[in-house]
Amino acid sequence: MLVTNQAPDFTATTVLGDGSIVEDFKLSENFGEKGTVLFFYPLDFTFVCPSELIAFDHRLKDFKDRGVNVIGVSVDSQFSHFAWRETPINNGGIGRVGYPLVADLTKQISKDYDVLLDGAVALRGSFLIDNKGVIRHAVINDLPLGRNIDEMLRMVDTMQFTDEHGEVCPAGWIKGDEGMKATTEGVAEYLGKHKGDL
Repeated sequence: MLVTNQAPDFTATTVLGDGSIVEDFKLSENFGEKGTVLFFYPLDFTFVCPSELIAFDHRLKDFKDRGVNVIGVSVDSQFSHFAWRETPINNGGIGRVGYPLVADLTKQISKDYDVLLDGAVALRGSFLIDNKGVIRHAVINDLPLGRNIDEMLRMVDTMQFTDEHGEVCPAGWIKGDEGMKATTEGVAEYLGKHKGDL
């Protein structure tokens, strides 16, 4: 289980958001001010994957506004990542997404995050890491099941709210809602006011 533990660190060749390629991209040196979303996907030039990578890119400003970096990982090479970024969306590419794409050719990163399927490709794993390097949220989807990027944004908001206010976030909490004190009285008070909303 990775949640509540330090995120496995790695150094890998990576295509950055500006299209440059670096050989020594280190996860722990690229945490956002308030956290990082590290997500895995099976392969470049496939079918569900571009919808997810483009959706992350469309919401990149929302993550950045929250002080959170986004980093993608697959078992493809940096050359495949670069070519996919350079391929127009209407030709099966993802366009020039603004976040790094890590090349996990050895598949060690996927193994370390326990998302490697049959020694071949990564499942759709999403990990929310705080700015101290601790994994606070994780979800792993089977290959055909595309993820909801807005749900990851909601989880960023819940993490930041609980870190700031020391309260917990009940089911369905969204930014702007009140939190709940982690006491018997606090829970009773919250449920008394909101049980019909749950």
